[in-house]
Amino acid sequence: MALGLYLHVPFCSAICNYCNFNRGLFDADLKRHYVDALHQEIRQRSDGEAADTIFFGGGTPSLLEPAEIGDLIASCRNAFALSPDAEITLEANPETVSQERLIGFREAGINRLSFGVQSFRDEELQRLSRLHSAARARAAFVEARGAGFENISLDLMMWLPQQSIAEWLESVEALIDLGPDHASLYLLEIYPNAPLRDAMARGQWSLAPDDDAAEMYLQAMERLDRAGYQQYEISNVSRPGRRSTHNLKYWTDGEWLGFGCGAHSTRNGVREKNVSSTTEYIARVAERGQISGERRVLTPQERVEEALFTGLRLADGIDLAGVKSRYGVDVRAAYGRELQPFVDAGLLIYDDARMYLARPGMLLAHEVMTVFINSSVR
Repeated sequence: MALGLYLHVPFCSAICNYCNFNRGLFDADLKRHYVDALHQEIRQRSDGEAADTIFFGGGTPSLLEPAEIGDLIASCRNAFALSPDAEITLEANPETVSQERLIGFREAGINRLSFGVQSFRDEELQRLSRLHSAARARAAFVEARGAGFENISLDLMMWLPQQSIAEWLESVEALIDLGPDHASLYLLEIYPNAPLRDAMARGQWSLAPDDDAAEMYLQAMERLDRAGYQQYEISNVSRPGRRSTHNLKYWTDGEWLGFGCGAHSTRNGVREKNVSSTTEYIARVAERGQISGERRVLTPQERVEEALFTGLRLADGIDLAGVKSRYGVDVRAAYGRELQPFVDAGLLIYDDARMYLARPGMLLAHEVMTVFINSSVR
């Protein structure tokens, strides 16, 4: 399987109050040095291996200029055997793009956009400290279509403060009305140090009950089904042929290289993470020093566990014969007894070739996946 290439861009125009990603406020001079360091790191890790995806994540990668994006894509092509039809994704926030910039990104080589919309209700966007409005999100999508993008993904977040089931479904219907090629629907996670936690206390905002969150998920997926989307992962749906090739690497036991501060790589059973600090990353690249801040060789058991619990995120589930061939593990023999309660409840399904979660089981995916970690099988 070809490599995926992930390029992290840590800059944002503002810091969202719920975000826990590796990011900081935009600084033009720091950005220039950072982009130079990305080019250097790509050259330093060049080995000519085949790759078929590039993913610009962040942060807000759409704050870079189209020419900078184009030059980084060229560096990847020079360093790796990038397939001519490679999927090249740019994460973008609606307020950072215009028709002109989108045309520039298209000409630079981007062929897939992923817009962080999160909600089509202005009051919810304001509670999340997002800079765009619902109208701006719709306009950005229309501009992207006008710029020639035929593969666009939209992100939505559910279980937001003060959000009801009906209000959530308004955003889902707004997404369906636009007709993106792909959509990601995530449950809001509020981290212990997130400013949103304090804002919720000040504003006396609450979250809907857990049962409502489950209903949000199930009703959204049902509506997307009716609209012609296919669920292929717990949080992701797409039109036929528009699954995210890059993200599938994370769920199908694939390999990828991450470039930039805090970026993760997994290759040949080794997991690495670059240093998180932007300035430290730039300095280490310039000194041709050790860019990785963490490095861990996965044990054979850890590799099996990861293949199983990431594979179970997919609607297609786990290829049982593939796991046995690659790792020598008979999943049903090794874990069947502990998984049986989920099978009896109709949450987990076996057939001759695969094991997969029924949609209600996806709500309890974590509990099922912990079987693979906590099992006595070693």
